[in-house]
Amino acid sequence: MDTSAPETYDVVGVGFGPSNLSLAVALEEGSHPVSSAFFERQPSLGWHRGMLLPSAKMQVSFLKDLATFRDPASRFGFVSYLHDVGRLTRFVNNQDFFPTRREFHDYLEWAESKLTLKADYSCEVTGMSAVPADDGGPARRVRVRMRDAAGGTRSVEALNVVVSTGLVPRMPAGLEAGEHVWHSSRFLHRLRERQGRPLRRVAVVGAGQSAAEIVRYLHDHLPEVRVTAIVPSYGYAIADDTPFANQVFDPEAVDRYFHGSQRSKDAIWDNHRNTNYSVVDDEVIRGLYERAYEDEFNGAGRLDFRNLARVTDARPAGGHTRITVHSLADEETYDLDVDVLVCATGYAPMDPAAVLGDLDAYCLRDENGRHRVTRDYRMVTGEGLDAGLYLQGGTEHTHGLASSLLSNIAVRSGDIARSITARLLSGATTKGTDA
Repeated sequence: MDTSAPETYDVVGVGFGPSNLSLAVALEEGSHPVSSAFFERQPSLGWHRGMLLPSAKMQVSFLKDLATFRDPASRFGFVSYLHDVGRLTRFVNNQDFFPTRREFHDYLEWAESKLTLKADYSCEVTGMSAVPADDGGPARRVRVRMRDAAGGTRSVEALNVVVSTGLVPRMPAGLEAGEHVWHSSRFLHRLRERQGRPLRRVAVVGAGQSAAEIVRYLHDHLPEVRVTAIVPSYGYAIADDTPFANQVFDPEAVDRYFHGSQRSKDAIWDNHRNTNYSVVDDEVIRGLYERAYEDEFNGAGRLDFRNLARVTDARPAGGHTRITVHSLADEETYDLDVDVLVCATGYAPMDPAAVLGDLDAYCLRDENGRHRVTRDYRMVTGEGLDAGLYLQGGTEHTHGLASSLLSNIAVRSGDIARSITARLLSGATTKGTDA
């Protein structure tokens, strides 16, 4: 165990996915030097690696990258990436706002390579605590404890901490991920692990983009597989990506949401949930229906859609997995034997309390038990803590639909970077308020 005095930073980032990568970019391009360190439990930068399917495209414009909406002249923008790798002209000729996810992931790795700062990988934060102030006043620093891949431990201290540990895969009630039951976040990894073993029948449960893309991928790339798509609605619903609806992801929309009443916030969710949740792009839906029609015409029987249904159980049965399907149309249940069940059932927001550890006791909550967060994404803390605690994610209740999405990532990171810099320049002892 390292017993030397811990290093102290202006900012420590917990997690180094796209959000904190964008923050690192904003800090590097800021007008004042800020010392920072970022810790990530994965062995390298990774963004939904298990879903980087060859045909999968981004659902947001390439201009909604790590930096452009914060600073169009940033050297970390997607256009700079295209110019640097020699594809700018061909990308423009392609006349498409939406790169593939694989290309966007390559862009993220490119941006990381251009940073002066280097994140610490294979380093999991295990807890945080307040460092008592020498003058007996509120704690101004936070001690961050971590463990590396070899089991070694160490600590650092920070005046500000930004938590961005990402979304948590959500499984259907009563089901656990395992060898034959996969969450979509691990789809490609699990598929590679299974190479050499026969895969004849796969069930995919879910109503969103990931579910539809996995069904399409299995049909197109594994011709020996019969795919059963289990959808709780009457087929896949189309995502509303029309210009007016997309305004809900504008930076200005965050202000309106944050300062709005609870009634207005509820209305925004009710009216615009279909921009992102349990919906599928029109192109993917139409492509799947065409495949299903051709499959029926050819008598291949490779695509099987079970609409108005959900999976209630999965258990081993000989060399297969037996799943129980509940029909919402007639309330009947029946069993299907499959080699693999893929659960494309989305994600839950990160729980900051799980990462904050002892610090969570300082964090104030609203009448519904949710963390109070300021407009600049700083958690509101009690009298005993003056260190800055910021969230990238887990703020849907305060900042709206784009809180965990790429849509507003550059502006959000800029807001946090400016807030941290202002705190450092002012002495970093003012309390956060709900404004």
